[in-house]
This record gives sequence, structure tokens and C-alpha cells, in this order.
Amino acid sequence: MEKLVVLGTGNASARRNYNTCFVLDDGQGNLLLVDGGGGNRIFDQLDGAGVSLAAIHSAVLSHAHTDHLLGMLWVLRAVADMMRRGVYEGEFTLYCHAELVSFVNMFIAMSFDAGARSLFGARIFMREVVDGETLDIAGHRVTFFDLGSTKLRQFGFALSLHAGRRLVFSGDEPLCPAACALVHGADWLLAEAFCLSGEAEYFRPYEKHHSTVADACRLAQSLDVKNLVLWHTEDTHGPQRRQLYEAEGRRFFSGNLFVPDDLETICLSGKVRR
Repeated sequence: MEKLVVLGTGNASARRNYNTCFVLDDGQGNLLLVDGGGGNRIFDQLDGAGVSLAAIHSAVLSHAHTDHLLGMLWVLRAVADMMRRGVYEGEFTLYCHAELVSFVNMFIAMSFDAGARSLFGARIFMREVVDGETLDIAGHRVTFFDLGSTKLRQFGFALSLHAGRRLVFSGDEPLCPAACALVHGADWLLAEAFCLSGEAEYFRPYEKHHSTVADACRLAQSLDVKNLVLWHTEDTHGPQRRQLYEAEGRRFFSGNLFVPDDLETICLSGKVRR
């Protein structure tokens, strides 16, 4: 069973929820970690989700904002340490665009010890990806695309699921026109929704190049998306967030709408395990 393991759902300012990151499980033993959140709490989230870091051999990093990058740096450090202790088998590959490769390598050079650094290029690999490139990763065909961000270069991806279905991860910004063709008719769209539309004046999503729930749902409806996951949100509403976001979203989107909490699992046939 293919599933989406939600490690975090919060935006950069969230405190109650971990920053948005997740694991895709193809149901055949292949795990793909996407982004890492903002710190070493990534390990608590993996533990809480029942995911062993030793079982993850592939990861994608979308961009260099701290709420996506810093947790991945902790993951790289931990994988290197596990390899040195003999408790991690095989290799680990991080897929990201060229600017991220340079940035992560700079951080490794400055802060990882010599023993950890020696594993990069031997068992830990940084694989640069380019706009439009398609690769086989963790049991999936993955096509990367540039989101056209005006803040900081960011990549999303379209990924093949079983039975010819398609999942698209659109990073944490609205889709640019060039990316919409990849999304049209997708079975799953993973999209940011910074806040409710009625709270846009308070949270100011547009100043941060983000969307409201209504914006994300209108776009998904126009692109004939079947299942929409909304995350990368504020977290001030606590347990009421799901109800409030779903109520607004269903006014604009007629497909299946998911507003997960941290550590939920979404079966990619359409069911949520809470």
C-alpha cells in the first residue's frame, strides 16, 4: 500500500506543529524523505511515525529556507554517524538543485568532522537535479520542476504512483504557470495553504509568496486535481484547524480534501489513518 507519512504540517512560524516534511512509502520497502523541517526534532517525528532513519536511502530537498533545510542537515549528520557505527547499510542520496548542493556542501565543510566528511562521495551522495529532469528514485519515476520562485530557487516534483496514478509536490509556494501543465489532472496535489482567507490581513501570506486555503483550492479545482492535501499552515487554531480549513476549502474544491495533523498517515488510495 502506497502511503504518505506526514512528519510535519506547520509553516516557518509554527510552534505547536513541526515544519512541513514527509515520507513517501511505496509499500515495497522504498522510502523517500522530502524536506527535513527546521531542526533535530525531525528525529522525534520519524520515531513518532514509526519510520526508521536506517531504512531511508533517498531524500529530496526543495529549497534552502531554514524550515526545510536544517532538519535535512541533521539527517545527513545522523546517517554519517550511523554509517561509522556500522548500523546503516548501503548508501544515502540527497536530490536537490545546484544552489542547494553548493550550500549543503559548504555547511558540511564548516561543521562536520573529518570522519563524517569522508563519507560524502563514498556512501553519501549529493545528486544535482535540473528543471524537467526525470529520475528513478525510491521506486518512483520523479520529474523535477522549477517553481519559478522570486524569493529563493525552489523545486517541486511530479511522481508516478502505482496503477498509472500521479502525485505532485508543489513546494511551499503557489504553482507558477509553467508548472500547471504538470499538475493538470493529477491524482494527488500536495500544496501549501498558509492561512484561512479571512485571516490573510493578519498572517499576510501574499507578502511571503504563499496562498490562503481558498487560493489553493481554487487552483486545484481549475487543474482538475482529484485529491488535495493542504499543509505548511499556521498553527494557532489547534484542534479546530482541520475543521476550519476543510469548511473553507470545500467551498472551492469538489475533490477529496485532506488537512492532516502531524504524524498522520494518508493512504494514497484516499484514506487517512489518524
